[in-house]
Amino acid sequence: ALVISIPLSFCGGITACAKKGILIKGSTYLEALGNTKIAVFDKTGTLTKGNFVVSHIHATDDAITEDELLALATHTEMFSSHPISTSLKCAHHDKCCDEVKLENVEEITSKGIKAIVNGKEVLAGNTKLMNQFNIEYNECAEHQDGTIVHVACNGKYAGHIVISDEIKDDAEQTISGLKKLGVSKTVMLTGDNQRSAEIVASKLSLDKVYAQLLSEDKLRIVEELHDELAQNNKKTGKKGTLIFTGDGINDAPVLARADAGIAMGTMGSDAAVESADIIIMEDKPSKIVEGIKISRRTLRIVYENLIGSLGIKGVILILSALGISNMWLAVFGDVGVTILAVLNCLRLFSKTRGEK
Repeated sequence: ALVISIPLSFCGGITACAKKGILIKGSTYLEALGNTKIAVFDKTGTLTKGNFVVSHIHATDDAITEDELLALATHTEMFSSHPISTSLKCAHHDKCCDEVKLENVEEITSKGIKAIVNGKEVLAGNTKLMNQFNIEYNECAEHQDGTIVHVACNGKYAGHIVISDEIKDDAEQTISGLKKLGVSKTVMLTGDNQRSAEIVASKLSLDKVYAQLLSEDKLRIVEELHDELAQNNKKTGKKGTLIFTGDGINDAPVLARADAGIAMGTMGSDAAVESADIIIMEDKPSKIVEGIKISRRTLRIVYENLIGSLGIKGVILILSALGISNMWLAVFGDVGVTILAVLNCLRLFSKTRGEK
């Protein structure tokens, strides 16, 4: 019983998680999940659906309509596979994309796209792109709730398009569930603008949000949070851990650095899934809360089996020393306690079935 109680309990916990659609690569990560004290999340595709939609169109040039502005941006980003480009192409406009002459398309990393559309030089991107080509843009646009795509035509600012992302249905439930389980800090990291990030963080009641980050910035912040947690663990003498949940290829270094990296398997990139220690097979962050509950039950059963087997064997040893025990009691102390440990581990599965 003493030998099998730990591996059998962890095996039961990992299997119970798998039945819930949570794949865990080892007992170390199952234990780390149960000891979570800081939960860090990526925004797009993790807490939000990652399905960008055009929410507002603002044309500032009197010579161009809102529909024409959307058409210009869509044509410029026609060959891009970026989620923002996809949302523009999905938006309705009356200008037919099949009759467009597109030339000299140049994608400028982290800024946007420059192209010649029907003889007009069009820029579509963020403020960095506008600044690079000395285009005076609308500063008020940066206060919009969402990602801003600025559009300029022939060196003149034409307007901007606001693209919004939807929060997942169970995201708020996830954050509140983590706090009920005693997670001390919830943090969101994103490459989006500060305003958009703060709106999502406010709706979900997150403790901290960091915006406009590159991949290396996310890794640096997780390192800082990990150092903060280590100091707190030293003071309290407890085993608090940091988990990170993400889905993008840029999240791979952070997933590898966290005590337990969690990838959203449905939308996650191959690099994220490969680097992660835990994979959620459904597009539901609330599965993290379920995983923590199963992990803590598993750890509780481990301790029950250890204390129970040692306690019973200790009592039998004392009785043997006093000459009271017999062979049948010794057999129970060995085989019987082993069977009790196995039955105790099976409680993990019965509880999982009951929750369904």
